[in-house]
Amino acid sequence: MKIFLIYGGKSAEHDISILTAYSITQEVYYQYYEIEPVYITRDGQWVKGPVIHQADKLRNAESLRLSVGKEAVFAQKDQESSIGVLIEPSSIKSEDAVIFPALHGPNGEDGTVQGLFEVLGMPYVGAGVLASAVGMDKIVSKQLFQQAGLPQVPYVPVPKRYWLHQREDVYNRCEGTLIYPMFVKPANLGSSVGISKAENREELTEAINLAFQYDRRVIVEQGLQEAREIEVAVLGNDDIHTSVPGELVKSVEFYDYESKYINNDVRMQIPATLSEETTEKIREYAVRAFQAIDGSGLSRCDFFVTSNSEIFINEVNTMPGFTQFSMYPSLWKQTGLSYGDLIEELIQLALRRAEERSQYQQKNHQ
Repeated sequence: MKIFLIYGGKSAEHDISILTAYSITQEVYYQYYEIEPVYITRDGQWVKGPVIHQADKLRNAESLRLSVGKEAVFAQKDQESSIGVLIEPSSIKSEDAVIFPALHGPNGEDGTVQGLFEVLGMPYVGAGVLASAVGMDKIVSKQLFQQAGLPQVPYVPVPKRYWLHQREDVYNRCEGTLIYPMFVKPANLGSSVGISKAENREELTEAINLAFQYDRRVIVEQGLQEAREIEVAVLGNDDIHTSVPGELVKSVEFYDYESKYINNDVRMQIPATLSEETTEKIREYAVRAFQAIDGSGLSRCDFFVTSNSEIFINEVNTMPGFTQFSMYPSLWKQTGLSYGDLIEELIQLALRRAEERSQYQQKNHQ
């Protein structure tokens, strides 16, 4: 079977996506699959590269940064990049193939590209259109978590029109509902891009302005003193499984993009040192969050745990990274599922979900 590995993209998480795709190429079971890389450039061009077989394992992630040429030429071992063919997105439609969208952020895990896959009628790894869009949107997901009875920190949504025309009202709502420190985030972005910590009104203003560079809606959240960051991996469609919890142990106070991906100023402790009661509650909340957004395939659920064992859900990531520093595959490894087996399970979940949707469509046409 062919795997269309789609990566890159127009979002700020472009480089992270390339690292994720590279990791997948190193671990997929080539005795069953061949990989056809499809690179989305920063300006949105789709470039198809040469098929990757077992003998063609890539030397580094940079070899996946395809340049556009007239012919597809596989990169030699000493080259830094390979040449691909410019294609239309719809041309990936194929029989006996599955799509693995190793895309993060807007235009990747927000339901947009998932809608394309649905129109093409192809199986694809991960959440569907609705769950992808909801999981990506921090404001909408928090509203659904509230409906599901999941505990979360107080927050204030800030649409751009309010910030432009009712700024004093935004200050009053934030400072009247929350206390400093506050965390300011773009509503639709991940990997700690555009997130800032604010200790006063001046920093709050700077943080909101920064977040609006990445999205038209911003969320301001209550900061927690000495809260631990705990993450749980979720896997499944209707039959949902959760991993052991892991903890992000930071060497810096605020876990931003630079500390996360450039300096690697964070250590993963798996399993996290938690009481059995807290562990079970977090895993239960992860399942409820997954169901609340109508998740399928995979997700990583992130939580805060305070010193007195209060638990607050932070967010759900429907396409967590598979980089060498990523928590999601590491959680499953410690739970007993290897990287290669994890990829295989995700592919099988994608095929089962596609088959189920096909049966529904046939019933609807009768």
